[in-house]
Amino acid sequence: MAIAENSVVSIEYELVESGQSDIIDSNKGQAPLEFITGKGHVIPGLESELLKMEKGESAEISVASADAYGEMNPEAVDTVPAEQFADIELAVGMQLYGQGENGETITVTVKEFNDEGVTVDYNHPLAGRDLTFAVTIVDIREATADEISSGQVGGGAEHCEDGGCGCS
Repeated sequence: MAIAENSVVSIEYELVESGQSDIIDSNKGQAPLEFITGKGHVIPGLESELLKMEKGESAEISVASADAYGEMNPEAVDTVPAEQFADIELAVGMQLYGQGENGETITVTVKEFNDEGVTVDYNHPLAGRDLTFAVTIVDIREATADEISSGQVGGGAEHCEDGGCGCS
């Protein structure tokens, strides 16, 4: 039986670049990753395959870069004045976090730098890479009305007592 939209799915996973053996990310031995189907919380190529699975099932899922973090966009590389990074000890390959035009968090990767400028890449660090997930579905349940409306597992509201999570 396929997983329905607006289900909370809990998974354990290990991620490698296709054809490689070095683990990029994993939550094995930790809390499962929980997400609500149909909300865009996980990459499209992974979610579409997970929707075909059942609780307790394990699979190796290959996801092409186009269905993961997209292809590399050469226009997403820019050189900015070095003085914008005056208080940061830069290293090639390091990831920096900033705020986009709409207040969203953005990640950039330092490609190169000198006294004049810093070349940063706005592409997702996994853009252009085909990925393979070793996944086990730990649990599946219907999302509550609060979870569906907030788009967050747990509903969001009860996690906001301190007002720090950005909920309104």
